[in-house]
Amino acid sequence: MLDRIQQTVHAEPSISRLDLSRRVCEWLDWRSANGRLKEMSCRKALIKLDRSGVLDLPRQEKAYGFERRTDFVEPDVPELCCSLGELGTVTVSPVTSRYAKESKIWSGLLDRYHYLGSGPICGAQIRYVVTCSHGYLGALAFSSASWALKHRDGYIGWTEGARRARLEQVICNDRFLIIPTVTVQNLASRVLSLTLARVAGDWEERYRIRPVLVETFVDPAFAGTCYKAANFTYIGESAGRRDGRAKKIFLYPLSPQWQDILCEEPETAMVRPEAPEHWAEAEFGTVRLYDERLKNRLYTIAQDFYTSPQANIPEASGSKARTMGAYRFFENPKITMNVVLNAHTEATVERIRKERVVLLPQDTTSLTYTTHHLTEGLGPINNGDNTAIGLLLHDTLAFTEDGTPLGIVDAQCWARDEKGKKYQRKKLPIEQKESMKWLKSFRKAAALQKLCPETMLVSIGDRESDIYELFLEATREPGPALLVRAEKTRNRTVDQGFLWDIIAQKDIAGSLTIHIPRRGPRLARDALLDIRFAEVTLRPPHGNASPPVTVWAVYACDEEIEWMLLTTASVITFDDARKRVEWYSGRWGIEVYHRTLKSGCRIKDRQLETAGRLEACLGVDMVVAWRIYYLTMLGRETPDTPCTAFLKDIEWRALCCYVNKTPVVPVAPPSMRQAVFMIGALGGHLGRTGDGFPGTQTLWRGLERLSMATEMYVIFTQQPYPHPLQSGP
Repeated sequence: MLDRIQQTVHAEPSISRLDLSRRVCEWLDWRSANGRLKEMSCRKALIKLDRSGVLDLPRQEKAYGFERRTDFVEPDVPELCCSLGELGTVTVSPVTSRYAKESKIWSGLLDRYHYLGSGPICGAQIRYVVTCSHGYLGALAFSSASWALKHRDGYIGWTEGARRARLEQVICNDRFLIIPTVTVQNLASRVLSLTLARVAGDWEERYRIRPVLVETFVDPAFAGTCYKAANFTYIGESAGRRDGRAKKIFLYPLSPQWQDILCEEPETAMVRPEAPEHWAEAEFGTVRLYDERLKNRLYTIAQDFYTSPQANIPEASGSKARTMGAYRFFENPKITMNVVLNAHTEATVERIRKERVVLLPQDTTSLTYTTHHLTEGLGPINNGDNTAIGLLLHDTLAFTEDGTPLGIVDAQCWARDEKGKKYQRKKLPIEQKESMKWLKSFRKAAALQKLCPETMLVSIGDRESDIYELFLEATREPGPALLVRAEKTRNRTVDQGFLWDIIAQKDIAGSLTIHIPRRGPRLARDALLDIRFAEVTLRPPHGNASPPVTVWAVYACDEEIEWMLLTTASVITFDDARKRVEWYSGRWGIEVYHRTLKSGCRIKDRQLETAGRLEACLGVDMVVAWRIYYLTMLGRETPDTPCTAFLKDIEWRALCCYVNKTPVVPVAPPSMRQAVFMIGALGGHLGRTGDGFPGTQTLWRGLERLSMATEMYVIFTQQPYPHPLQSGP
């Protein structure tokens, strides 16, 4: 298209920018909702392309301006001082055309009585005149909303994508005038009420878009009393960039579902890079930032953090310029944890679709920032002395049945209130409790199941997730399977009696050996578990009017271990029961991930001014921690795969030369297993017979040394290498 535009300019050097923009709109069928060509938007885009050097447009020989209208009509205005009832019927009528008599009257009233005059008013607009039997009482105007407004966007809860897609459904009350010779109590709020009752329909009729929210700005010299009386909501002040005066911002909803409508994400997905240059672009390529500079900064930060995971931000960045860029990136209000992770989740979905069964364990971990007393927005971590502060993270990871982490599918991060809700928890509804985190994550899994219909998803939770509302949610409609370990102290009852007593009376269906990993002072061991199972109907808690829920219970125990697993996945045979126990044992993967995140990335050492910035940084750290865990498991699950699936050519060559102490590069790249052990050796792994595979922290250290080895290899071989550790996709 750019070539076609440039060829048109060369072929017709006298073509005007107006004609060119109209022609481009016709080529692209670029129209507004009412069917008109969006030639003004196109002209702005062409000018930007011309200024950036992408296009070479013909020079404008003459500048055009708009002269102030002098043909306005100044009507006779009444002088009234009465009550609203005595005034009679008040009518608000739209101005149908700029050439109509009402248009000239509207301009005359505004120019004479309004401190801003009649214009200019830009973009889509609709104007009204207010009349009664005595004559003209005032005038109003509505136009397109402001492109970006901090307090408004925060109040709505917009993401960048939703704001761009739904901004047309917000309009601005640009002018509001009641003629000063008219003194009628409550007239202004009455006029606003009449106008707001019809403006959505009038706007839709004219532009084929129905607005759901009105914004307006009130100069600090005025109190905005009439807007308050008309039920507008004050939400804060503007930045005042236009004239140096911060304006009061008021909002009024035109629809009860205004927030749901405006926050709906656009259906069009971001295009994934076909051939990503490095792993960061592969994971974050669909990030909804709409600014290539921000995207590239995200790629750089992710690679810097991956190269030096245990370093603070200045050390990992490596230069003053990149350090300042990282801090500015996290200060940007557009950068949030969800914005960063959503792109990674989209990449994760592609990996999930390749699997038959995917496990989705969810768990909560605390992120303690004991030295960050100057960081705003942190809250107490629930421990004995209650002096630690930080954030709570509840996340869901996707794993294959073999334990390979596929990525992060959900993350919720928050700071507790200082008072907390511990002593009120039994009185509060589930929506106001922290327990709601389990339902939110399950709903995210349900949305994911619709995207991956050929894959069986299994949401897994520990004893804290033994919540009746969660089982109710999982059985309402088809979706992912739910697997939860029951909490014995909750005295869960079924139709036949106490759950634990009923299942313990069942015959042993078989035995299963599982590996119990090391946890604290308890050493790893293999446990032989006796398995019992049965279909049960769970009763709702006392005082809960919800219906009973039918699930399957699998009871696995030995002298030390006692698991009561409740699942919506059917358990008909012993093989089914064995598979459910194996699924639950896969939940340990998320605990390994949390250790990797906290000790490998050392997120407690991140020094940022607010909790929001820490959360944005956490989003990057979470993906970096996943990637190293992914590398660890790839070496175990697919040991014969060439390491080029994870390392660039320059990196595996540098790795082989450094480890083998030779300048001779192997003809073929090593396998994943060989590469993992070589990286592990750089991190201190001895590789003895009983040592097993290198762990995540060992690989962290090895990758840091590999980064330096690669840089030295580049220096001595004089090969191009644009950025440290730009690993393959």
